[in-house]
Amino acid sequence: MSRIELLAPLLLTAAVAAQDPARPQPLRIGNVLPQATVFAPGLGSNSETGIGALIPWADRLWAIGYVAHVRGEGIGLYSMGEDLVLEKHAAAVTGTFANRLVHWESGQVFIGPHAIAADGTVRTIEALAKQRLTATARHLVDPKGKVYFLTMEGLLFEVEVTTLAATQLADLTSVLELPKGAQPHFKGAFCAQGRLVVANNTYEEPEYLGTRAAGRLAEWDGTSWRILEWNPFVEVSGKQNPRAGARYGNTLHALGWDRASVILRVLHDGRWLRYRLPKGSLAFDHTWNTEWMRIREVQTERYLMDAFGTFYELPSMIYGGHLAGLRPIANHLRICPDLVTWRGLLVLAGDQTDNAVGQPQSGLWFGHLDELWSWGKPSGSGAVWWKERVAQGAVSDPFLMNGFENKVVHLAARTESGEPAPAEFVLEVDFLGDGEWHEYARLRVPPSGYAHHEFERGFAAQWIRVRAATACIATVSFVYS
Repeated sequence: MSRIELLAPLLLTAAVAAQDPARPQPLRIGNVLPQATVFAPGLGSNSETGIGALIPWADRLWAIGYVAHVRGEGIGLYSMGEDLVLEKHAAAVTGTFANRLVHWESGQVFIGPHAIAADGTVRTIEALAKQRLTATARHLVDPKGKVYFLTMEGLLFEVEVTTLAATQLADLTSVLELPKGAQPHFKGAFCAQGRLVVANNTYEEPEYLGTRAAGRLAEWDGTSWRILEWNPFVEVSGKQNPRAGARYGNTLHALGWDRASVILRVLHDGRWLRYRLPKGSLAFDHTWNTEWMRIREVQTERYLMDAFGTFYELPSMIYGGHLAGLRPIANHLRICPDLVTWRGLLVLAGDQTDNAVGQPQSGLWFGHLDELWSWGKPSGSGAVWWKERVAQGAVSDPFLMNGFENKVVHLAARTESGEPAPAEFVLEVDFLGDGEWHEYARLRVPPSGYAHHEFERGFAAQWIRVRAATACIATVSFVYS
């Protein structure tokens, strides 16, 4: 056990002891405070009870609970002070909430359907209290006076920060042409570089089989919408930069996937980039179990990305138009609806049990950011092409290679009629992450239609990509351990 692991539980009570050594210390077991748990009633609960968002504000840690489909009771808005006691607020509203935004111009935090002033006064946006709120974002035209709210059903609202008056602007299920019969599951939204970007993560068997495409990543310039991806996306995030205004700002990241691998889109200087990452666990590979993958600034200019069961260290800046420095930290199976730092501790929200396993409840994890490195050695798998028709000379998206110890690539080739076929693929690596590619190897698939290549242990580059030297139906998949 590392020194960090030994010390972390002590951090949970250090703040209390420092304020009043005689005060009873809160019970802690490892990195968990059992008393800091959100419960739904034991009888009559037919839902989950998660903690959808966290935000430090007004000298307290605020949390918003959520149930599925606004179905349940007994939870809502909570806060925790220096005594580490989680208290339910009198204004609490039971609902499905996972949104939060600091609005510095008005001196408020928006979390769930609530606006919290700097002194801790809570107001509720009554018009949104029954909506499933999944994101709050800055406004394109009036960032000082208004904010956007996105619901899971794809309704986009505009809210005045002073009066809290809400106006519906759009129904994105229609605007973004979601297929009939597909259940919308809108999640992330963020405003940067002159556009509002939204994500919908609908992904069920038809999406896996390729018979339907209900996922979306889309952007709005205030006048018209543009669909960027027809794949499921679950998170859109970047650094808040109110001084620069909505038409400027730093890099924006969007996190999604398809059946092949994780997709990371990066908006820099008005241009979208596209990368692929391995899936740390297929347990996250559907609409409902992606609550929520997050990209958060957990310490000043230090970002964490949680993607398919893997925590990543994510650079917030882009230089030369290329993403470099992304690396995995650890694998995990925790659902982390939000991540913040509060009183020197990394705090992870949770969505841990629903009515299928008893009384719905979820709690918080307290620790140090660097503890995550000990959670589980990074591993995963993902494809750049999955039974995909590729032309001669076709080039795949860059696939992450940095930070994994053991690596193998599987290659398969088929004819249009599905018969095994010989083929040749070229592996190229970008070892600096600056967009300069170098040929690593030429791999030949024999007439049997399958080959694999094991990389030397410890060999790494920032990115790897595949070039098809032969037209075929190609599958190229990487497995890292």
